[in-house]
Amino acid sequence: MTQTIKVGILGATGMVGQRFATLLDNHPYFRVTEIVASERSAGKLYRDAAPWVVDDPMPAWIRDMRVKTPADDLDVDLVFSAIPAGKAGPVESSLAERGIHVFSNARDHRWDADVPLLLPEVNPDHLSLVERQKTPGKIVTNGNCSTIVAMMSLKPLHDVFGLRRVFASTYQAVSGAGYPGVPSLAIMNNVVPHIGGEEEKMERESRKFLGKLAPEGVVLADVGVSATCVRVPVQEGHTVALTAEFRSRPTPEEAAEVLAKWESVPQQLKLPSAPTRPVHVRSEPDRPQPRKDVYAERGMAVTVGRIRPDTLLDLRWVVSGSNTIRGAAGSNVLGAELFVAEKRL
Repeated sequence: MTQTIKVGILGATGMVGQRFATLLDNHPYFRVTEIVASERSAGKLYRDAAPWVVDDPMPAWIRDMRVKTPADDLDVDLVFSAIPAGKAGPVESSLAERGIHVFSNARDHRWDADVPLLLPEVNPDHLSLVERQKTPGKIVTNGNCSTIVAMMSLKPLHDVFGLRRVFASTYQAVSGAGYPGVPSLAIMNNVVPHIGGEEEKMERESRKFLGKLAPEGVVLADVGVSATCVRVPVQEGHTVALTAEFRSRPTPEEAAEVLAKWESVPQQLKLPSAPTRPVHVRSEPDRPQPRKDVYAERGMAVTVGRIRPDTLLDLRWVVSGSNTIRGAAGSNVLGAELFVAEKRL
């Protein structure tokens, strides 16, 4: 890099916006020049507008930045959007029309035919979809947090053995609901067996992540996905139990070797946020655990364990990863790094 790229954070006062701030602290490519939130926070100093809730300390440089709204003049080349789903779409489209590139954590544009649903290790070639967008600024989205965690283990196995069917049961942290999230009396000593829209997103997005580019957009992969998503009393880290059927049946040892050796374009390019090993494989019978494994490689790697044969299909295993870093802000930052590396800015 010969120059620093000016970026903004949309929805900067929320939990994912705060994750963006910590991940962009001292970033070698990006310098945060604008903090953007709702009219309620506009004009305030960030330290007064944002109740800080993530574990990392608030970066010193953000404390005295003045909060703007999306309608204000923004001195940025690119923005990271943590605007809530349902509100993000029009704002992100307007920014793209103004020539600002948008990397979004929201679902609003995930199914636009010309918008990449990007997970940089899984489908880096999908980033070329931005060439079909007519606006001067481009929109790139990431996926649902539990889908991202699962996909980091499914993609390398699919490439080698060919997925047919996948059954996924997720155990999702309360931080996935944002802040203040799930009421304490609803989650303490409890498991909530419903998270609105999660199962549908996981079943559909998985097929787009694994799909192939075509003139009309992305052709969804011919893989059956069935998901059950529940909320558990864990602060950070989604865990997914997966059972899969393959075209070529792997042994647990073969699967473990593929996962442990897997790398993709971000590793080859040595992008700043890329984990050295995207998948960590553990042999202990009681791993992965969110409390022990969620921050592997700064939260950008996932951890896989309990790889074993299945009595009905072929293979089953458990994967765990950070939902706010790898499953949200971190994947967007890595996607923007790939965007820059491909000279698309």
